[in-house]
Amino acid sequence: MATLLSVNVGLPKDVSWQGRTVRTGAWKAPAQGPRMVRRLNVEGDGQGDLGGHGGEIRAVLVYQLQSYQYWRTQLGRDDLAFGMFGENFTVDGLADDDVCIGDRYRIGEAEFEVTQPRVTCYRVGMRLGEPAMASLLVAHHRPGFYLRVLTEGRVQAGDEITLTRRGPEELSVADTDALLYLPDRDPAKLRKALNIPALSPGWQQSFRELAAAREPAREPGRPGERAAAQQPEEAPGWPGFRAMRVARIVRETPGVSSIYLRTTDGTPLPEARPGQYLSLRLPVAGAAPAVRSYSLSSTPEEGTYRISVKHEPHGKVSGYIHARLRPGDLMGVASPRGTFVLEEGTRPIALVSAGIGATPVLAMLHHLAARGDPRPVWWIHIAHDRAHHVFADEAHTLLEQLPNAHEHIYYTSGTPRPEKFPITQGRPTASSLAGLGIPADADAYLCGPVAFMEDVAGFLRGRGLSPDRIHTEQFSALPAINPGIAPTAAVRPHPPAGPTGTGPLITFARSGVTTPWSTAYASLLELAEACDIPTRWSCRTGVCHTCVTQVVAGDITYTTPPLELPETGTTLVCCSAPATELVLDL
Repeated sequence: MATLLSVNVGLPKDVSWQGRTVRTGAWKAPAQGPRMVRRLNVEGDGQGDLGGHGGEIRAVLVYQLQSYQYWRTQLGRDDLAFGMFGENFTVDGLADDDVCIGDRYRIGEAEFEVTQPRVTCYRVGMRLGEPAMASLLVAHHRPGFYLRVLTEGRVQAGDEITLTRRGPEELSVADTDALLYLPDRDPAKLRKALNIPALSPGWQQSFRELAAAREPAREPGRPGERAAAQQPEEAPGWPGFRAMRVARIVRETPGVSSIYLRTTDGTPLPEARPGQYLSLRLPVAGAAPAVRSYSLSSTPEEGTYRISVKHEPHGKVSGYIHARLRPGDLMGVASPRGTFVLEEGTRPIALVSAGIGATPVLAMLHHLAARGDPRPVWWIHIAHDRAHHVFADEAHTLLEQLPNAHEHIYYTSGTPRPEKFPITQGRPTASSLAGLGIPADADAYLCGPVAFMEDVAGFLRGRGLSPDRIHTEQFSALPAINPGIAPTAAVRPHPPAGPTGTGPLITFARSGVTTPWSTAYASLLELAEACDIPTRWSCRTGVCHTCVTQVVAGDITYTTPPLELPETGTTLVCCSAPATELVLDL
């Protein structure tokens, strides 16, 4: 008979960690006497990061006496007291390889249901002083698990734990954890996981995506096809940068020029998927070569790639391109890459852009026009005025080649004069977009300033579009994912403080920072943080893949081998270091 040995609680508090402040409820201690367990937590307990912990699905965390004994031996520690693994219930029994998702248990007056394994989170390592602990919990198949509260009631140490119902597929907690985080997944177990109603929605979605990625797409637009399209793709042509020549330069508007690039030896260029981008390495005067990424603004034609660049007022690279670049000049170019790509299928399409954000969706429009695609297409573009309306005539001509196209242009300034395309004064609103008739089953592709994309995405969701059919692209740093870290004032990315490193040059392409590597940093993630580059991570030990980053050029080495290697052409920056000069899409 399993037994509840300790009920552990702790309210969230601010903890200093690596020069930052973490809001966390990981510091828990045994409570005396009975405690009321309600839908969201145990009386006297709380969670600091409700995005990853807590809520009805993760109300109570369970860890076992036997795992404490195991880690005391493995880690050589005799100071591991109940509650130190962040658990609410320390139990004797209920091993992770015995307990199944969907199992129901009665403890004291309350009844519970097992919903998922523990979230792989850096805070368990922070609490124990063992940075690799999140990875160790998974690798050693001892994660612990969460409970949903079915019946509220009082519990206390010494209560017996009674199994009242076995989970429908008898898939253990340990097997479920391995199914998400470890390689060589068993398809039969994956199917089982998808048949367990009690499994938390987040894990269900992850398993649906894994299952879809395993299946060949037999019909256009099937989930398997969509999941495969969302995976990072290996560069189609060449590793790193190759020299390409500027074939010609075309002024599109006073502030935008298109650059046509071809190979130096006349060899054919690999086809790019519509929506992908090129990373360029340019010899900007007085500094190390600078790397920037620009969307391809058309499909490859006559052996050339075309990018279109807006001259930013203080842009070092865009200024160089507009003022100094000439036909015949050479530059380093990396293969087309990116996952913001037009999907095949039969659903309607909305291409929505603002300003220079038109470039990737214009490449999509070129692709559709070349095929005479029968799908309904909405082309929606926002410009300052006619003089700054980039690709106005080109887009209109392409739309005329489609059998079912709708063109809507917004000018935010100036008085629109009669044009061959319809113009609305001002910015799009929920009501004006509703009037365009975009159907709820459309795929939408948005590119422009972040605030613009957030607004339009909100309007489209209000129209009934599913969030997974609203695709966005941006070339600035992606929004940070730093769970539990207290917010601080935004700082422009910069080279790290302190002595200059002596290792290979590391370039963070989205952030425009190039700096030598220093062994003072344990990982590329730590270097990025020292440069105040927005980063995305959760476990910091190579388990969760939140930090997966495209490698534009160069090679890495893993300081701590991840439990599962990421896709080719990417790296987990939380546990990797450079083996050569390196360019990261970060």
